[in-house]
Amino acid sequence: MRYRFFFRLILLGSFLISCRESVDLDELKVYDGPINSATNIFLVHSDSAIVRSEITAAKNLQFLNGNEEFPEGIEIKFFTKDGQLETTMRADRGYYLKNENLYRGEGNVQIKNLLKDQSLQSEEIFWNQAEKKIYTEKFVTIQDKQTLFNGTGMEADDSFSVYSLKEVRDSRTLLPGEGI
Repeated sequence: MRYRFFFRLILLGSFLISCRESVDLDELKVYDGPINSATNIFLVHSDSAIVRSEITAAKNLQFLNGNEEFPEGIEIKFFTKDGQLETTMRADRGYYLKNENLYRGEGNVQIKNLLKDQSLQSEEIFWNQAEKKIYTEKFVTIQDKQTLFNGTGMEADDSFSVYSLKEVRDSRTLLPGEGI
């Protein structure tokens, strides 16, 4: 009787060990995808209880390193000190890089300064929140009232009221009905 018990115990132990699958530790990968997702987000940045900017997006993905992605587009609105809407910025896709405290918009980027009647189109734009500036090294088209400027590389304050083009290619006066 005693031998049967030990025999069954050894048989059970060898069965459990033989069914174990070996795992190659080099093939195990650390998950680097989003750890959180949200839909229809609305973020407000304020200073001394005054709204300075609003961010809206249809979808937001957050990653372990603090970075964020807005795969379905992003819109940012900037307000004056009086609370008046001054500038809007939108892009087909957006990213927030936490280590640099930097937003990046890409794909059909459009910026409009509503107070100065200025607008910009580009394929990529960066917004440095701490320095309160926007910039790009890509091709841009800027409409400033009735004048159209094309160039590569641009830097502006985040309200897009003061800007400079790095490499101006051409400019022209718009005809009635034209514009970006």
